Amino acid sequence: MTATYYVQNVLFQVKSAINEQRTKVNTSKTLLLHDNAGPHKVRATTQPLRELGIQVLPHPAYSPNLAPYDFWLFPILKDRLAGRNFDRIQDLAKSVNSELRTIPEEDYQSVFQKWQIRLKRCIESH
Repeated sequence: MTATYYVQNVLFQVKSAINEQRTKVNTSKTLLLHDNAGPHKVRATTQPLRELGIQVLPHPAYSPNLAPYDFWLFPILKDRLAGRNFDRIQDLAKSVNSELRTIPEEDYQSVFQKWQIRLKRCIESH
């Protein structure tokens, strides 16, 4: 994925979705955690992040205890999409989004909360 694709097809959609939910969470600050992939670190990405008022959290050093909280999604998606072929990237994206929407919101929240607890324990132990 290039920085241009990320900004145009991911970042603006994420910011829009956050803005739609903002009244529910009653906060004005937008925090985002990226990994250290190239497209996340270049000016073509960092500039729009600043312009959108998004604060990027520093990515922690690798530790098995701090593994990214999204890994649990991949086996689910792999299982649900197994055996299906997609002629267009848009069809794949639509199917992935559809499957992600079937996962209860509480599951996402629980995984993120557990990850935050692991981060806190790591900080407190050092």
